[in-house]
Amino acid sequence: MTPREVCVIYECIGWIDEISSFFYVYKKCVFDSWRCKTISDLMINEQIRDKEVRVIGADGEMIGIMSSKEAQALAREAELDLVKISPNAKPPVCKIIDYGKYRYEQARKEKEAKKKQKTIEIKEIRLSPNIEENDLNTKVANARKFITKGDRVKVTLRFRGREMAHVQSSKQILDVFAEKLNDVAVVEKAPKLEGRNMSMFLTEKR
Repeated sequence: MTPREVCVIYECIGWIDEISSFFYVYKKCVFDSWRCKTISDLMINEQIRDKEVRVIGADGEMIGIMSSKEAQALAREAELDLVKISPNAKPPVCKIIDYGKYRYEQARKEKEAKKKQKTIEIKEIRLSPNIEENDLNTKVANARKFITKGDRVKVTLRFRGREMAHVQSSKQILDVFAEKLNDVAVVEKAPKLEGRNMSMFLTEKR
């Protein structure tokens, strides 16, 4: 192989590496970094003072590397904003967008996401070892309401004085309680004795 052929091969390898790097940066910045940034993290327009930046156009097309001033000029010409979306890249990556519109869309999406979020609460039902059937059924009905709303239920059997001598026999109260709710709930944590309380956790059946 002649020296000239070796040089051509190395040039081709360098060209391939450059193309691979281009597409990696493009994918990373357009599809990953842009979605991950929060509004407060973003630097825009004159806040961007890097010597060089890699610029993505408003249509998502990679424009190339240029000075931050040149990039800001392009954004102004398009009557848009220059936003740094990947500050840790070398060089940092910026995109030309309508920043005001982006802020509005992000705020709207965050508001909708909060509406969809559901906070799971833990509701506690307290029982005694000598609870009567009617009272037990009332407690079961209350637990059913909580569970069907998506809340977890902690069922606690409280022992006082000499009642501690009948802990094991009283456990059946919790078993019966869970059995009455087996159409809507499952036992997340089995009954466990802690001090003078025996508790179990119920959660909605999926």
